[in-house]
Amino acid sequence: MKPWTDRPFEVRNLFNPAFCGILIARALDEHLETSDRPMPYSLSLLVLPLCLHKNTRYVLASSNRSHFLKVIEEQPQLLVGFPERARSMFPFCQEGLSALAIKGCLKVNKEGGLSLVPKTIKKSISGTDETKQCQQVAKYLGRQFARISDRTTIYASLGVRP
Repeated sequence: MKPWTDRPFEVRNLFNPAFCGILIARALDEHLETSDRPMPYSLSLLVLPLCLHKNTRYVLASSNRSHFLKVIEEQPQLLVGFPERARSMFPFCQEGLSALAIKGCLKVNKEGGLSLVPKTIKKSISGTDETKQCQQVAKYLGRQFARISDRTTIYASLGVRP
């Protein structure tokens, strides 16, 4: 990972650890609210590659009432390049999770499940239209991952391995 000051301006803005952290936090919170279980760490790594990729985000935002697996089945173009995108986003996921942990917002249970410390992140979504859409898609993913409740199925449907 390059030092912060050596990164291009666009990378510093789009992959800002605080922004990446809030996207992951939205997914974690929705997962816990839906299933009453923390989100597995391995699933948290899928949030950013799905939320921050513009075409994928638009499809998921417009399908927010549809089941995630059905959307993936009907829109196979979303999987093009996904494994590499997920791999390249890993450092930014780590930075986002680190930002949450440093601020005391993240809890990790004995099984490696992630959840938010209550009342550390505002529930209301604010920002530009694009950042709001990213957050809405993150919430959708948290809800859908909780409903599917099987990491293997989710990873297999995306063509990647944990």
